[in-house]
Amino acid sequence: MIRSGSDIANLEQLDLKLWVALAMPTRGIEFDPRTLDFVDTDKDGRIRPPELIAAIQWSRKAFVDLESLLKGGDSVALAAIKDEGIRKGAQRILSNLGKKDAQSIGLADVEAMVKDFTKTRLNGDGIVPAGDAEDDGTKQAIADIVTALGGVTDRSGKPGVNQETLNKFLAEAQAFVDWHKQGEADKAVLPAGENTAAAHAAVQAVKAKVDDYFARGRLAAFDSRAMAAVNRQEAEYLAIAAQDLTITAKEVAGFPLARVEPNKPLPLTEGLNPAWAGAVGNLASQAVTPLLGAGKTSLSESDWAALQAKLAPYAAWLSSKPGTGVEKLGVARVRELLSGDAKARIEELIAQDAALAPEYAQIVAVEQLVRFQRDLVKLLTNYVSFAEFYGRRGAVFQSGSLYLDARTCHLCVDVVDASKHATLAGLAGIYLAYCDCSRPGMPKRTIVAAFTNGDSDNLMVGRNGVFYDRKGQDWDATIVKVVANPISLREAFWSPYKKLLRMIEELVAKRAAAADAAADKKLASAATAATTADKAKPAEPKKIDVGTVAALGVAVGAIGAAIAGLATGVMNLSWWQIPLVFVGIILLISLPSMVIAWLKLRRRNLGPLLDANGWAINTRARINTPFGAALTQLPQMPENSQRSLDDPFAEKGRPWGLYVFILLLAAAAVWVRVDRKQRGHYFWRKPAVEATTNAVPAEVPAVVPTNAPAQ
Repeated sequence: MIRSGSDIANLEQLDLKLWVALAMPTRGIEFDPRTLDFVDTDKDGRIRPPELIAAIQWSRKAFVDLESLLKGGDSVALAAIKDEGIRKGAQRILSNLGKKDAQSIGLADVEAMVKDFTKTRLNGDGIVPAGDAEDDGTKQAIADIVTALGGVTDRSGKPGVNQETLNKFLAEAQAFVDWHKQGEADKAVLPAGENTAAAHAAVQAVKAKVDDYFARGRLAAFDSRAMAAVNRQEAEYLAIAAQDLTITAKEVAGFPLARVEPNKPLPLTEGLNPAWAGAVGNLASQAVTPLLGAGKTSLSESDWAALQAKLAPYAAWLSSKPGTGVEKLGVARVRELLSGDAKARIEELIAQDAALAPEYAQIVAVEQLVRFQRDLVKLLTNYVSFAEFYGRRGAVFQSGSLYLDARTCHLCVDVVDASKHATLAGLAGIYLAYCDCSRPGMPKRTIVAAFTNGDSDNLMVGRNGVFYDRKGQDWDATIVKVVANPISLREAFWSPYKKLLRMIEELVAKRAAAADAAADKKLASAATAATTADKAKPAEPKKIDVGTVAALGVAVGAIGAAIAGLATGVMNLSWWQIPLVFVGIILLISLPSMVIAWLKLRRRNLGPLLDANGWAINTRARINTPFGAALTQLPQMPENSQRSLDDPFAEKGRPWGLYVFILLLAAAAVWVRVDRKQRGHYFWRKPAVEATTNAVPAEVPAVVPTNAPAQ
C-alpha cells in the first residue's frame, strides 16, 4: 500500500521480488501515453523498475513534498514546485497566456503553450523545414535536400533538415560530383558524347536477344540439320496462330530476332521479329549509327563485338557510381548547391532553432511535473501493486466491460493476435472468450473477456454481445474463439447431469436417425416388392426364434429383479435414512467434478493473461471464487420488482405433479405395510407388552400309553 509521500520516496528500497510487475507496455492500456513516454526514457515502448525509480527521483527534485503526488489533480500550485528552473518556466507560461497573477498551473495551460510553441517558426528541435527559411533560395535548397534524402520530421509534423542530414547530403553530393568529373575527363568513357548513356541503354535492352541470334547462327553453320531447330518448329507457329496475336505477344517475343542462317548478319530494318522491331530500330539509331557509322542496314557478329567494346569503359565507369539519392537532382543542380552559400544559410537556421532548445525543455519539464502529479501514483498502484485491480477501481489493463449471456464481464483486455495470445493466456486457468469488436467510424479491435461466474452452456463461437469501453462507447462484439476452463462450483455440480442428458439426447438422435433410415429402406423394399409381386415367389412365413424370446425374457427378468432389489433395499431403511441415501448418491455423482473444478479454480492466475500482452508479472495474481463473482456479475432483479412466470402460450400438459404425488403416497403405503409385517409394528409406535400371566403355554406333545390299542 502506498499511503504517504515517504512511501513513494523510499520505493527504491522495496525488494524487486515483491513488485507485482517488472515490465509493462506503454501502449494498448488505459493510461495516458504521453505520461508513459516521460517515464520510458529509453523509448523502447516498455516501462521497467529502473525507469520508474528514476521518475520518482526526478519528482523528489521537482516537488517540495511528494505528498502532492497523492493529492493528484491536473494542476500544481507554484508554491509546491521545488526546482527553480521549472517554477520560472511555469511562471513564463502563465505570463504568456495572460495569467500572470495565477498561483497554480494546469495541464491545459501547458498543453496550450506546447501547441503554440510547436507551431512557431523555430521551435527548438534543431530541425528546419523549408517554410522556416525567409528567402526563396534557402527554401528551395532545403526542399531539394528533403527530396534527395527524405528529411527529418519537425515537431510541427513537417519534413525538414537537421545538421546530421545536411552533412550527409553534402558528403553524398561531393562524391557524386567527383564521380561525374572522372567520366568527363576520360574521353573513352563517353565515346558518343552526351548520347553515350542512350547508346548504352539501347545495347543493354537487346543484348540477350542479339547474343542468342548469333549463337543460333553459329550452330546452324556447324550442322545444317540444326536449321529447323534454331528457327523453332512449325508446330509452335501453328499453336500461336490459332490465337489472337499482338505485336508484343509473349509467344512471339520468345522467337529469334530474325530468321537464322549460317553466318548471316542481323538485319536492322527488314525481316525482324515484330515483337523486337522497335528495340532493334532504337539500337540502330542510338548506338550503331553514332559509334559504327551511318547507313548500316545489318549488323555482323564482329560489328556487335566492336560496339560493345567501345561502350565497355562507360559500363565500367557506370558500375562505379556511388549509391546516393542526390542523383535525382541532376549533376547541374548538385554542383550549384555545393558551390553556393546554401550550406551556410541552412546551418545558421539550424543553430537559431537549436538555441531555443532550453526554452522548450523548460516547457516540457513543467508538463512532466503536472502529469506526474496526476498520474504517477496511479501508475505505481498498477505496477508495484495491483491495488487498482483488487480494489475494483479499474486497472490500466482493463479495457471495458462485455455484456453477453445475461452477464457483465469486467475483466476485458485488448489483444493484437487472438491465436498467439491464447497460447499463453490459456495457462491462467480462466474461461476466456475472444471477441472481435466493431464500431462505425472506428478501427476494428479484439478483446479477451474472462468469465469467472455462472456457466458456459451458452458461450460459443458466433454469439453476439455489446462491449463498452472505458469511455462509455458501445461496440458490437462477436465471440471468435474460446478457451474452456471451469467457471464455478455450481457449474461443476450440475456438469455430470448435463453430460448425461447430452449423451441421452445424442443416443436418441442416433437411434431415431437409424430408425428413420431403416423405415425408408423398408418402404423402398415394399415399393419394389409391390411392383414385382407377380414375378416374385411368395416368401415363407418367418418362424419365431425361441432362443431370442428366451433371451429377452431373461433380460427383462434381470432388470426387474435389479429394480425390485433396489426398491426392497430402500424400503428396509428407516424413514430418516432415505434422504441421506439420496444425498449420498448425489454427492457420489457430483463430488468428483466439484473437487476437480475446485482445484482448478484455486489455481486461477491473472499473470499469464497479462504476460501474453507484453507484461512481466512477478507474482501469482490470484482470482479466487468470491473475487471472480465480483469480476463477472450475474443479473439481479431491481428492488420492489416482480417477475411474472405465466406463459399464455404454454402447452397444455398433464398434471405430472399430481401423478408423482400419488406414486409417492402409494410407495409410502407399501413401505409402511412391509415394515409392519417385518417388524410387527408401525414405525411411529411401538407395540404394547402383553402380560405374561395370561400367556398361552406352548403345546406339549401327548404321551401315548404303552398299552393303548393300535389306531
